[in-house]
Amino acid sequence: MTVSRSICLGFLAAILIGAGLLLLPISTASGEWNSPIVALFTATSAVCVTGHVVVDTGSYFSPLGQVFILALIQLGGLGYMVSTTFLLLLLGRKFGLRDKIALQQALDRSKLQGANQMVRSIIATILIFELTGIIILFWTFSQQYDVPLALWYAIFHSVSAWNNAGFSLFPDSLSSFQFSWIVNFTISGLVIIGGIGYEAIFEVYLWLQERLTGKTKRIIFSLNFRVVTSTTVMLLALGTIAFFLTETRNPATLKPLSLHHQFLSAWFQSMTTRTAGFNTIDVGSMTNAGLFLTIAFMYVGGSPGGTGGGVKTTTVRVLSSCTKAILHGKEAVTMYERQIPTSLILKAIGVVVGSITTIVLSTTLMSIADPGVEFINILFEVVSAYATVGLSTGITAALSASSKLILAATMYMGRVGVLLLMAALLGDPRPTTIRYPEESLLVG
Repeated sequence: MTVSRSICLGFLAAILIGAGLLLLPISTASGEWNSPIVALFTATSAVCVTGHVVVDTGSYFSPLGQVFILALIQLGGLGYMVSTTFLLLLLGRKFGLRDKIALQQALDRSKLQGANQMVRSIIATILIFELTGIIILFWTFSQQYDVPLALWYAIFHSVSAWNNAGFSLFPDSLSSFQFSWIVNFTISGLVIIGGIGYEAIFEVYLWLQERLTGKTKRIIFSLNFRVVTSTTVMLLALGTIAFFLTETRNPATLKPLSLHHQFLSAWFQSMTTRTAGFNTIDVGSMTNAGLFLTIAFMYVGGSPGGTGGGVKTTTVRVLSSCTKAILHGKEAVTMYERQIPTSLILKAIGVVVGSITTIVLSTTLMSIADPGVEFINILFEVVSAYATVGLSTGITAALSASSKLILAATMYMGRVGVLLLMAALLGDPRPTTIRYPEESLLVG
């Protein structure tokens, strides 16, 4: 039982247990046994923090069923190894080297030191931001709903937003709050911070602590922090402008809105492609240009160590820096005056190749299973599932059982990661001292 197999089987076990709970009559509003496909699909979507749904979560599931879904979302957002480690710490059990290695792989960390403190800090960070989101959202929801219902809506949507899950108890996601600046920016803040990665959050905390305490020691931000933050800001800005330009003349999305509400909706659409899954406009009514841009931004996704999915912002920056190095005739890849190791470049290439292969395979299989569905809608669903985004053009519920199972498998592969899944199936790679002679070939 290797580390990669432990992680993959842990997620699979959580999905199966969640599906079993959602299958029970106590989980449905009707009090009847749930459909196995609906239970499995919903549990997979929750554990993989995707947000794809085949039924309306708020009306189809009972309050207890919604609690089960929320627990699966929180478990999926934490990750199997972080959750297991937290339980070990609560039970007072010894934290061994194998557990530290597993946690390092799960969080994509570069070092083993401070694993115990890292888990405690992650739990504390989650509590702080989710409670803050609950307080702000409750103040808004309480103006429209009774206090108990408003509190539950605030808890559910704050947890769902922080974990980039995209599950909503409203039938139209957050479209009814399209003009609410408080809801839009509260959800956006939770999604962005949750998806930016815990390492980056901790660096900001240390920087603020230094400034407030007046320490003379100056904190130097890591390369990971610089790449993650700059790429996130750039993608959010480009996405807002792109969606405004492509949808501003679309009468089904942005055209009927005032100028400032158009920018607000364009911002939210750009933010939600960070693997959030919420929407304030009808995604199915977007133009083909808007849908294709959404696919591109969803594919990039969030950042390593966070709750977002996709191929990650760092992967895109590494490969774009490789392209820049080639164009400038350089043999070394650098970012912010730091040289990128070859192993990291190979990993980034592996992630992109593996993700594209998965998307192509899933799209082909779904096109065969549902030949009557438009290609761009199928591609949109597959990329959304793989990147654990949860946005949909509205075809998910009408798909065949085969396509739903394909989407569930795609969500699972996107959550655990293609490279980790392949390592679990084939076994961990073993280092070798063999070196072969070099020979050139034509490329491009």
